[in-house]
Amino acid sequence: MKRHAGMMLSSIRIDKTSNRRISVQLYMALRELLLSGGLAPGDRLPATRTLAQEIGVSRTTVIDAVDRLVSEGLLEARVGAGTFVSDALKGRGETPGDAPMAARSAADPRLSQAARTAAPQFAPRSRLPHKSMAFTTALPALDAFPMAQWARLSARHWRGGRDHVTGYGEPFGYPRLRAAIARQLNASRGIVCEADQIFIVNGAQQGFSLISAMLVDPGETVWFENPGAIGARNAFIANGARLAPISVDAEGLCVDEGLAKAPDFRLAFVTPSHQQPLGHVMSLERRLALLQAAHDADAMIVEDDYDGEFYYGDQPPPTLKSIDTRERVIYVGTFSKSLFPSLRLGFVLAPRGLVSACERIWEAWLSGAPTVTQAVVADFMDEGLFATHIRTMRQLYRERHDALIEAAASLSGRIDVQPTASGFHAVGLLADDLTEDEVVSRVRADGVVISPLGRYALSSLAQKGVVLGFGSAGVEDIRKGIAVIRKIVSPKVRLD
Repeated sequence: MKRHAGMMLSSIRIDKTSNRRISVQLYMALRELLLSGGLAPGDRLPATRTLAQEIGVSRTTVIDAVDRLVSEGLLEARVGAGTFVSDALKGRGETPGDAPMAARSAADPRLSQAARTAAPQFAPRSRLPHKSMAFTTALPALDAFPMAQWARLSARHWRGGRDHVTGYGEPFGYPRLRAAIARQLNASRGIVCEADQIFIVNGAQQGFSLISAMLVDPGETVWFENPGAIGARNAFIANGARLAPISVDAEGLCVDEGLAKAPDFRLAFVTPSHQQPLGHVMSLERRLALLQAAHDADAMIVEDDYDGEFYYGDQPPPTLKSIDTRERVIYVGTFSKSLFPSLRLGFVLAPRGLVSACERIWEAWLSGAPTVTQAVVADFMDEGLFATHIRTMRQLYRERHDALIEAAASLSGRIDVQPTASGFHAVGLLADDLTEDEVVSRVRADGVVISPLGRYALSSLAQKGVVLGFGSAGVEDIRKGIAVIRKIVSPKVRLD
């Protein structure tokens, strides 16, 4: 991209009362910018006349300072093009010019009590390589997204009125998107709700943070699935909640264990349609028990339905929200899995009793998600493209799931990959002589990404395992990935 006037350097300050010459002050200020990384190699400086006007000095003063930096090799003067930061600075390490910046950042600022308390409890979120490959988790099939249709809808809005796409949006969310989500939940998830109960957020993570801030005082207890979703867990911890790790079995969250550990819980967090990460579907009996426990404790339940659209079994299970007759469930959804993650768009479906509180908090704290993004998603849903895309993805994920299970049969006795009926990840249970960390590190060294089950644990787990995402990997990539894992975990290979 061409920068016609060069970089803006209005941060430079000249003290005309100082005994130091102005040209020296300007030279030192520019030199510090260059050596500290404030200007990157290849950046173009403004013309000397423009720079002189911006900082209020004579052009001759600017020319003197620039010429000195050119002579030192920090700047390059290109005839007919301008003055640029030298490419010689590309590989620079620590230099004396970095010292002022280092000195300013040497002292660690005092953190709030909440930050000091929460930081040691945060689950590690070492960033996984989010590339379409075997077996990246939480990444949908980006190769199958209808980008041409998305581009057409986006262009429609960018060509429209500027107030619509560039002004401040509605804090509760774009009205047409709220209405479209309410219709979609009713039709596909069996949830009867109105548009005014839908509140748009910048991703589900923000929704969890807002819910925690609204409902949980520091020190109050939240039942949390163990293992469970890392992002939600960190959001509750950051707001001062005390998390009680509750075991998960084949029927979902163990409600009896929760009542024994923390009967006075304030909130329960669950992923009943496709437990994150184990993949279990919560039984109806367990759902009813959880709803009763919340009623008895005057507590609320957060239902994270992060990939509930992608059920490809015989019959999709009901959402917890759809059988909630006492308005105890706060339902959170996201478009990161159904569309693509960089949208950073999700929603909170508030029970009727919380709508007015949500309106006050959203209006006071939030400026709203980008309007144009919401408008494109609303069009995508209203024109039937969303439903078509979900149907296509269900079939695609079923095919990739089946390819994974078929290929993983060759790992039997070493890693037993568990079938699932929803979403796009599966769990592999490890043989007794295998360890999560060593299997994960060896497999990654061969270019395949898997995650240890312990990464999702709030407290130690009896079962060892790994999580394999298959949504973003093609069938052939899945087979090749399993071949790599088979080589690593073969009994002939020692992991010590």
